[in-house]
Amino acid sequence: MDTSVNGLTQKAAAVSEWCEVTPGEQFALRTSVTETEGRYTMIEVIAEPRNGVPLHIHANEEEHFIVLEGSLHLANGDEKLVLSAGGSATVKRGTVHAWCNLGDKPVRMLILFSPGHMEKTFRLIGSLKDGDLSAIAELADAGGSTIVGPPPFDNVYSVMSPRPKQ
Repeated sequence: MDTSVNGLTQKAAAVSEWCEVTPGEQFALRTSVTETEGRYTMIEVIAEPRNGVPLHIHANEEEHFIVLEGSLHLANGDEKLVLSAGGSATVKRGTVHAWCNLGDKPVRMLILFSPGHMEKTFRLIGSLKDGDLSAIAELADAGGSTIVGPPPFDNVYSVMSPRPKQ
């Protein structure tokens, strides 16, 4: 149920269902593209130590990271950053990038995509049965993201080399 106060929309029970991307990485939709008229979508991600994503490019979206807990290693073009809780960074569309949790505790972050069309890809990933990891790259490509290489960090679990299920 949405309520409006002074033109601001507040969502009751904003928490959506948690979905697994790969073992050790979960996401939940926090702000839908329908709420922002396509301007952005926001997901919350929790990644266990050594989980990350391969090098990829978004053709249509900027991606903004806000770290809530833990630390995040981000490769953004030629730059490598370490973001701690409270830190943030933006990856411009068309920039090769990847992220990973190289810490010893889970990282929790918000990721905003602007415009918000990546939401469709994440909804499809969330609907996959039995962790069909080969389908994730296809879904990402169809949504305007292209995987261009493995994670630029050593010994990382990703869709290219998933953590074994426990």
